[in-house]
Amino acid sequence: MAVYTDVSDEALSAFLEEYEIGGLVAFRGIAEGVENSNFVLRTTQGDFILTLYEKRVNRDDLPWFLGFMRHLSAHGLSCPTPVVGRNGEALRELAGRPAAITTFLPGVWPRRVHLYHCRALGEAMAHLHRAGEAYVPVRRNGLGAESWGPLLEACRAQGDRVHPGLVAEVSAALDGVLRNWPAEGALPVGHIHADLFPDNVFFLDRAVSGVIDFYFACTDMLAYDIAICLNAWCFEMDGSFNVTRARLLVAGYESVRPLTAAERASLPVLARGAALRFLLTRLYDWINTPPDAMVTRKDPRDYLHRLRFHLQADGPGAYGL
Repeated sequence: MAVYTDVSDEALSAFLEEYEIGGLVAFRGIAEGVENSNFVLRTTQGDFILTLYEKRVNRDDLPWFLGFMRHLSAHGLSCPTPVVGRNGEALRELAGRPAAITTFLPGVWPRRVHLYHCRALGEAMAHLHRAGEAYVPVRRNGLGAESWGPLLEACRAQGDRVHPGLVAEVSAALDGVLRNWPAEGALPVGHIHADLFPDNVFFLDRAVSGVIDFYFACTDMLAYDIAICLNAWCFEMDGSFNVTRARLLVAGYESVRPLTAAERASLPVLARGAALRFLLTRLYDWINTPPDAMVTRKDPRDYLHRLRFHLQADGPGAYGL
């Protein structure tokens, strides 16, 4: 989450007239994340989230995202539900940007990850995958393996300014990952969140109370979602890998949806690919984020250290399996 586009009081009041959610009480920007402009919106009927979709998000994908959230909510997953306007549409325009309002979820995201978070996360992720099975539309992963080479090229000129030797090291790792990436059809495919970081998962009383920020969701290998979470949830502040977190995360997942043998065997290369994906997008944003944007940039070097761990992993045993 972030704020790139300002919204005037007058424009917001006019926008809200197209909804039946009460009058404006207060709103404020949320300065976390890097993708869209987000605001907490309070009306006389309650709290909501207002999102303005910025340039990286393809407007043509927005009906898929909003439809997916409606589908998951209807199938029992606690996630933001898009609010429709008086015309029955959830997607509108505000301040020159596509915009939508969604329901507000209770809970807090974990600033410090504990073991119980990991098992609960695994269960919630598997429930998301199961609930998504009946959602018919598909969306290609726009940040899948075929995008990593072009991203690296876009960062080549300035990448070594972020970290000496970074471009060569990432290029070598990318070559190896692409050579060993699972072939199409080799692993089970479905709809995945693709961005299940701690700040996108809310907890209450040690249980997951909601999953948010579905704007990278796509149709891809289900185990790739697990690999993303191994990167996002299972490393300590000092950069070391916590194998107990990983074991509990996978155990929680398998309590709902058991992995195939092929998925288990592929976890190391999927984890390398996930580390590369976030290293490269963070590197691109580090180089290209406007200096006056109300946004928290994320250091790509965190994912360089994680990538190095995954490159040394010689099998699923490295993840406690």
